[in-house]
Amino acid sequence: MTVTIADLARALDARLWGDGSLTVTGAAEAGQAGPGQIALATTPAYAEKLAPGGMALLADGSDPEALGLKAAILVARPRLAMAGLTRAFDPGPGIAPGIHPTTVIDPSAEIAEGAAIGPFVVIGARVRIGAGARIAAHVSIGPDTVIGVDALLHPGVRIAHGVSIGDRVILNPGVSIGGDGFSFVTPEKSGVEEIRHTLGERAEIRQQHWTRIHSLGGVEIGDDVEVGANSTIDRGTIRATRIGRGTKIDNLVQIGHNCVVGEDSLLCGLVGVAGSARIGNRVVLGGQVGVSDNIFVGDDVIAGGATKIFTNAPAGRVLLGSPAVKMETHVEAQKNIRRLPRLYAQVAELRETVKNLLDKRPDADKA
Repeated sequence: MTVTIADLARALDARLWGDGSLTVTGAAEAGQAGPGQIALATTPAYAEKLAPGGMALLADGSDPEALGLKAAILVARPRLAMAGLTRAFDPGPGIAPGIHPTTVIDPSAEIAEGAAIGPFVVIGARVRIGAGARIAAHVSIGPDTVIGVDALLHPGVRIAHGVSIGDRVILNPGVSIGGDGFSFVTPEKSGVEEIRHTLGERAEIRQQHWTRIHSLGGVEIGDDVEVGANSTIDRGTIRATRIGRGTKIDNLVQIGHNCVVGEDSLLCGLVGVAGSARIGNRVVLGGQVGVSDNIFVGDDVIAGGATKIFTNAPAGRVLLGSPAVKMETHVEAQKNIRRLPRLYAQVAELRETVKNLLDKRPDADKA
């Protein structure tokens, strides 16, 4: 793709400085931009790396002339502008228009106009695929599944039966949607059930055998959801597992059966959400956050990396640590932990001082 920097500024609804006729063929980090590439210099530290005579995306208040640039785009929120700029130059997965001859499509499936389907795709009975959907190589779609308009399924995606996927959803390579939930039962009360009730006490340990509870529910994914590579979303037991509109899920995330995730939430890499948990709207779970089963995390909660949420989290709470506590409480606790060696030394010194004082008492020998 080739545009002028003036065209790019208009597309980003941003202010142009300098020669608007310069041709832009791509983007690069500051200090690494070659001919035709616009450098991304969104902070003063990056601006210092700019080579004179080039083009750059800068924050408002920067001085392109002082930086020796030929042209610049000035924006109020650089990271937001980066979203538009990277979208403009992203070539996409390169799925050829039409349906590849190696694709296996059940005669009852409905493929809307403009859909592009790559090689070795398998589409089951009564599947419906929306207009403009793009499905890359080696994707499989189970019976009675619905794929929305302009959805993008990258190579190797696996979608089971009875799944509903909204418009403009992006599933990255290796995503698995609609596998059976991890749900098993024993003929008698299991050890897990017992310790949930007693919090650790066990009357006796006996042999147990697990019997599968089959997953009859599906998965419902709202519009504009993105799911990262090799993430998994299990189907519900009776009702569907649900992911709300606009939610973004990173790589290697596991969402268990019956979970409900709200709208515009952000689940980072290696997050694990156990079965029947409810996650609110606009929740942010940092990398490696764990959420226990059958609890709720309220709207607008933010949990820092590696936080373990074992109990209900009220709306708006900022959490950190294992177990999760208010972030300020966790930070203060960590400060106190770092102070412990000094405190131990002070206590030892105090004990020695008291002992010496007691030893010097007149009646110490008589005691």
